[in-house]
Amino acid sequence: MDRPVKLGLLGLGTVGAGVCKILQQNREVISHRAGTDFEIAKILVRDLDKPRAVKVDSCLLTTDVTDILGDPEITVVVELMGGLEPAYEYVHAALDAGKHVVTANKALIASHGARLIRLAASKGVDLYYEGSVGGGIPIIKPLRESLVGNRIEEVMGIVNGTTNYILSRMTQEKADFVDVLAEAQALGYAEADPAADIEGHDAAHKLVILASLAFQTPISIHQVYCEGISQITAEDIAFAEHFGYTIKLLAIAKRQPRGIEARVHPTFVPNRHPLAAVHGVFNAIFVRGDAVGDLMFYGRGAGDLPTGSAVIADIVDVLRNRKRGAHHRVETLWQPIPVEAIGDVRTRYYIRLHAVDKPGVLAQVAASFGAEGVSIESMIQQGRGQDQPVPIVFITHEVEERQLRASLARIASLPSIKHIASVIRVEGGLR
Repeated sequence: MDRPVKLGLLGLGTVGAGVCKILQQNREVISHRAGTDFEIAKILVRDLDKPRAVKVDSCLLTTDVTDILGDPEITVVVELMGGLEPAYEYVHAALDAGKHVVTANKALIASHGARLIRLAASKGVDLYYEGSVGGGIPIIKPLRESLVGNRIEEVMGIVNGTTNYILSRMTQEKADFVDVLAEAQALGYAEADPAADIEGHDAAHKLVILASLAFQTPISIHQVYCEGISQITAEDIAFAEHFGYTIKLLAIAKRQPRGIEARVHPTFVPNRHPLAAVHGVFNAIFVRGDAVGDLMFYGRGAGDLPTGSAVIADIVDVLRNRKRGAHHRVETLWQPIPVEAIGDVRTRYYIRLHAVDKPGVLAQVAASFGAEGVSIESMIQQGRGQDQPVPIVFITHEVEERQLRASLARIASLPSIKHIASVIRVEGGLR
């Protein structure tokens, strides 16, 4: 073999420790598969004395990033810090210096991916980011390489384990959101400040990456409609089960005649759909291509070793390319495609409202739906309230969101309607 390729790691947190563990445990087989030997030359950390989840020689640790970015012998930089800054500054500097970069940073790629890809192409170096979506699930490489013969029509997935754990527990235990969130925090599945997960922002960053690759167009995080799960109740879970659905937080991107849909929100998923069977902290990504048909990628979406596994795969690709004197084809031929506003999106809806139980109420509600062109597929009215509010639940046929919202405004103004408690989008089944 040639001289070992020197790697520089930026960060030694959860994922960084996982990468080090795998490199230490499987170094021989990784080197054999890569066709070249490698070694970790330096690791950037914030605190030299902090206890680590993995044993590394203290001489490898540094708090000065120039020990990595300024070392011409370090040709591969592995960014595992997370966040936008200083990660963007460091990755940009590494690429600009002609170093290959592997990253697992979803926020970085979602926010600056197009700019970094162009820089990598101009410098003739690699930029890989398999670990940025889905942890150990291989999804970036299939979209970049395996499915290039397809026109991708749809990417839809559970890409946040925290929210999937919460919704799974709510479904299994018939528990309330607040109680399950507290349990998830106690178990370490949710952060002390869980907003990025439960409000859908983490999933939105991942959708930007998936949709940009699937449809070969630059998409901004600001173009993704985002709605979280904090308003989902045990009552919604029960009605979903009654209609034959499971509630999941989905990241959805679809190719439509007028542009691309890009949205993250709680969704009624038919129980027959494979995504409905994904429970706990697991992730799954459903892809539909015009030639290949329906595919689903399933596995652990986070954690030190699963995400570390994806990072190692990228490192091996870089080492192989480097040995051949080549670099990966990067996505530089993207074309702008409009992203539809949420009001233009057509889908079905679950609506739960509370109304006074008296004659004529349903007729008024039906007239309000009909006035805006909303057609009802199913309806349930429960109980007799003796002039007290009772739940009425509807599932609509497919309709534009702006029409649905206009009808709900009409309904909310009816004296007999006390509260529109819940509106959740409904996805269809398999083709």
